[in-house]
Amino acid sequence: MACFSSNHYQKNQNGFKKVQVVVVTVPLPAQGHLHQLFHLSRLIATYNVHVHYVTTATHNRQVKLRAAIHAWDSLILRYWIGEGCVKMSEGQRFQLGTIGALSLSVVSSVSIVICNKALISTLGFTFATTLTSWHLLVTFCSLHVARCMKLFEHKPFDPRAVMGFGILNGTSIGLLNLSLGFNSVGFYQMTKLAIIPCTVLLETLFFRKIFSRNVQLSLTILLMGVGIATVTDLQLNLLGSILSLLAVLTTCVAQIMTNTIQKKFKVSSTQLLYQSCPYQAITLFIIGPFLDGLLTNQNVFAFNYTPQVLAFIVLSCLISVSVNFSTFLVIGKTSPVTYQVLGHLKTCLVLAFGYVLLHDPFSWRNLLGILVAIVGMILYSYCCTVESQQKAVAEAAAQLSQAKESESDPLINIESDGDILTDGAARAPGWNSDKDLQA
Repeated sequence: MACFSSNHYQKNQNGFKKVQVVVVTVPLPAQGHLHQLFHLSRLIATYNVHVHYVTTATHNRQVKLRAAIHAWDSLILRYWIGEGCVKMSEGQRFQLGTIGALSLSVVSSVSIVICNKALISTLGFTFATTLTSWHLLVTFCSLHVARCMKLFEHKPFDPRAVMGFGILNGTSIGLLNLSLGFNSVGFYQMTKLAIIPCTVLLETLFFRKIFSRNVQLSLTILLMGVGIATVTDLQLNLLGSILSLLAVLTTCVAQIMTNTIQKKFKVSSTQLLYQSCPYQAITLFIIGPFLDGLLTNQNVFAFNYTPQVLAFIVLSCLISVSVNFSTFLVIGKTSPVTYQVLGHLKTCLVLAFGYVLLHDPFSWRNLLGILVAIVGMILYSYCCTVESQQKAVAEAAAQLSQAKESESDPLINIESDGDILTDGAARAPGWNSDKDLQA
């Protein structure tokens, strides 16, 4: 698809008015697909972009779509017409990809929690850190197979950044497990709640990121809801508090790095995960058996691995591939704060599934907390959506303003009804939009 812009003069009651013109050349597989343009024109009209002219070039099977863009009031939308369908713009594809990443993260995370709960609570395999190292090993092997099949491109970048990021990620996982082991469940839940405000603080101080009051309010409501639903007892001790503080800091920094590395080095979530997985796995392989032995007073290598235990371990490792991939994908496409919000949604879903499927005890406090948390999540999603739309409109307006100020020469000449419209020719257009659209 080719997209060109120029200016021409349109006749009105006061004479001639200069308007900006965008011409989109769309390849079609056959001339019989002209009916797609009517659907396209309706889509464009939705965004206040008015279709004025359509003609066909039979020799190369192309359709030239001429749209007058009203500066300051419109967005330039580019579409590609393929085999009988109108594909979405880049912004729509990004939104759909983000929704898919969020959905994949929720489904895979809830699934692995249910699987691990059966593995740990029912079968007695309590070696969480060592299990995580196996997860990362299987994830790396899966990505290596995908790379050999050329499903993604290997893109090496700064090895020191990759090593530091991988070790930090592995360390944060170990510290979170230690925090759970040396603190009560209620204090551990408070530790997880502290990750969002800590992330907001770090991004504000070091990245100059601004969080609006609406976003801050929605996050506060969310944290209150999750706190009501999950925090029960608060038993403090010095060692547990220090471990929790270190766990929060390392987790926040690791998740911020996940986002910034992808943007700085122009790598995808798959490429970053593939390169950092070995360092995370090695870190947890080293510290995993020691931490698990410290927390459980058992030896992971002396455990009785029955066929049922092995089956659940394999299932957990397979699900972890999706969990790890979706984690990097969500943080890369959104932000560390959004990922933490998603994490609290998973917590609410796990509580609900535990009550429905496993008949776990469920009180009015759990229900109230989940409802408040859902309200906070909805408000956060709404605020982020509105702000992203406002940002997109502002960027489009700035681009149109620059195009208007440049006043460059026309990039193309458009032939219509025997007349040539150029940027310098002050003549009325010699075509009829309604007539051509009905052709």
